[in-house]
Amino acid sequence: MHALTFHGIETIKYESVPDPEIESPGDVIVKVHLAGICGSDLHVYHGREKGLDAGTVMGHEFIGEIIESGKEVRKIKKGELVFSPFTTNCGHCFYCRKNLPCRCIGGQLFGWVQNGVGLHGGQAEFVRVPLAESTLLPVPENVLAEEALLLGDIFSTGYFCADMADITPEGTYAVIGCGPVGLMAIVGARELGAERIYAIDTIPERLALAMKFGATCIDYQKEKPLTVLRDGTAGGGADAVLEAVGSPAAARLAIDLVRPGGIISVAGVHNEEHFVFSPAEAYDKNLTYKVGRCPARYYMERLIPLVQKKKYDLTAIISHRLPLAEGVRGYKIFAEKLEGCTKVVVRP
Repeated sequence: MHALTFHGIETIKYESVPDPEIESPGDVIVKVHLAGICGSDLHVYHGREKGLDAGTVMGHEFIGEIIESGKEVRKIKKGELVFSPFTTNCGHCFYCRKNLPCRCIGGQLFGWVQNGVGLHGGQAEFVRVPLAESTLLPVPENVLAEEALLLGDIFSTGYFCADMADITPEGTYAVIGCGPVGLMAIVGARELGAERIYAIDTIPERLALAMKFGATCIDYQKEKPLTVLRDGTAGGGADAVLEAVGSPAAARLAIDLVRPGGIISVAGVHNEEHFVFSPAEAYDKNLTYKVGRCPARYYMERLIPLVQKKKYDLTAIISHRLPLAEGVRGYKIFAEKLEGCTKVVVRP
């Protein structure tokens, strides 16, 4: 089969690799219909996350059709269209029972193979899915393929970020970063009742989408977010800051923007060794800091009814739809924010 594979910093190849095979009775093989390039993929692409084996098939966002099943798979059938979270999960361990399937004892992250151990990803013609019955969900009626793709990661992660922020209608909220997750965090905040949301970025296309989803936009190259927030809150600051970038600068801005007693909710993946703020700063602000991998499998089910209502045009965040064969170019476009890029999906 053909796939997008990792071969070092900023080196993705479109090449032929062995087809995946059933390795366990609970596995299925999925013929991929659609896969996403995620901001998390860029951490590997830029070398901020290290350890991935050369030749690893990239990607953890995909939907497709089951074409082969292990002998213990009965709840989902060959020919069924399914979508997936970015990690596998068993559905019954301590963490799965605590609605934290992203930390499943037997779970694996798609698109991560290190020292020969791990699970290849979904930016390919086919992908093996272990623990398939508890990982995959059939694509429901009135859910588009692209919507299902977003449910498996981006929408779930953005909503999770908003959910951690303890949203109330009277609160004031700031979203740092209007990439795909930040935009979905705005949707999540709106759905949870937020009426005043400030969205902070510099890219016009992303700010335009943030405005479409109901946020007041701040271009931080033209305005000072801290001044805008203080002016809008009588000097207090944001009740919660939803940080969807994962950089020291974003973390510094978050601590500056949040009011005393407020929350910083972090969906951005941080790779630095230390916080940019001190324990004393957190103490002096009575800060609540929430961070972690989204339990996407839990949120997928929770958010299906919202997607079916068509209340939000979620697929508006997808700017580029490319053949898998053009995936190398897709990485470059997304990484360098070319052509007004907000989100890239590829189709085998």
